[in-house]
Amino acid sequence: MSNPMILMEGVHFSYRGADNNTPILHDISLSIHPGEWVSIIGANGSGKSTLVKLFNGLLRATQGQISIEGTPLTNENLYDIRQQIGYVFQNPENQFIGTTVMEDMVFGLENLSLDHAEMERRVNHYAAKLNIVSLLSKHPGELSGGQKQRAALAAILAMEPRIVIFDEATSMLDEQSRQDVIRIIRDMHQSGSYTIISITHDADEIEASDRVLALADGHIIADAPPSSITRQPDVMRRCNLIPSFYIRLTQQLNMSYDVPVHHHADEHGLLEELCQLYSMK
Repeated sequence: MSNPMILMEGVHFSYRGADNNTPILHDISLSIHPGEWVSIIGANGSGKSTLVKLFNGLLRATQGQISIEGTPLTNENLYDIRQQIGYVFQNPENQFIGTTVMEDMVFGLENLSLDHAEMERRVNHYAAKLNIVSLLSKHPGELSGGQKQRAALAAILAMEPRIVIFDEATSMLDEQSRQDVIRIIRDMHQSGSYTIISITHDADEIEASDRVLALADGHIIADAPPSSITRQPDVMRRCNLIPSFYIRLTQQLNMSYDVPVHHHADEHGLLEELCQLYSMK
């Protein structure tokens, strides 16, 4: 396996002035590899957002070591490491700086000191990729919730980070916009160009990821594939999560009706397996 994109070893975190005997995060050790899509789950106050803010130095560990692509995070390399990490917030309005969508995209690119031709190429490429070309001249306030989130994501992707963090990025969206953003994250994952970390309570988002880290009381209580996590009632309960309908249906078919169906990444896989199973009878 490749070297970790993110490595944390014995990390503790306490806010300044807090009782150091009760840190927010306790002895966190984990590794996330290039191209992985990792969901981070947990109840409110479990330390999820604190954890990911340590990755790019928005918060600094009280104890322990954090490395990005094998490079220990220090004050000296903090700027360079931050160029590799994009952060998509729950509320996209918190990310807008420009008076138009294009200005917002260009702002980040100017901070990378790119020449005009490269900035133009990236704006056009990522605006097309996120289907926001028609929105480039609009003020962010004119956009719907889903359009705002796509515009915010386009501005992040235009900076071409290696790691993209989604901090409950679908939680404020309507159903159609939520599905659109999850589909975009799936496409990003399939491209193999990004390491994706998503803080989420969304069952569809969790079940589409490769791996789940579950936090409770500042500890990692589970690190496993989604199919394993959804079969651990205590973990789900402590994280205040309910499996999606098709996962609950799969479990009910297996346990109550002895129908041998498997875990799938979405409801389409379950439907296809059921059709194949009953077409043979």
